[in-house]
Amino acid sequence: MTARPMLRPLACLLLLLPLLATLPAKAAMMERDGWKTVSTQYSYADLVARLEQAIADNKMGLVARASATVGAKKMLGKDIPGNTVIGVYRPDFAVRMLEASLAAGIEAPIRFYVTENADGTASLSYKTPSHVFAPYEDGGQALKDLAAELDGIFAKIAADAVSD
Repeated sequence: MTARPMLRPLACLLLLLPLLATLPAKAAMMERDGWKTVSTQYSYADLVARLEQAIADNKMGLVARASATVGAKKMLGKDIPGNTVIGVYRPDFAVRMLEASLAAGIEAPIRFYVTENADGTASLSYKTPSHVFAPYEDGGQALKDLAAELDGIFAKIAADAVSD
């Protein structure tokens, strides 16, 4: 067998290498419709702690937590970049939400998402409550008003978590 048949795939690979070099090593969180995303200078662990404090400072409840990072390590023995989903809500908001739309109850708690970036920093993302509750037209103005109120609270929590 001659080396000639190997030249074509090798030539293709050499042509593609410069293109591959322009791709990010790991996709970072990016803006999506209805989402807010903030890149920070904080480490993943620091941003999680800052978010927890901001939730408490804004009189909201941290009612759920899930981390693929912890699960992958514990169940698979695999290390993956940090990511944690933190569900935030409060009983008085739950009552008002359910009075407006029983179906909207599946959306509570509303979540923040902390992700570790390739450079060791972390990003904070969340869907705005107005975006989360938009599909529930049965909730009428009461649900829209609740979502707008929560928009302000979630924006404040995020700002407090990422500020210097």
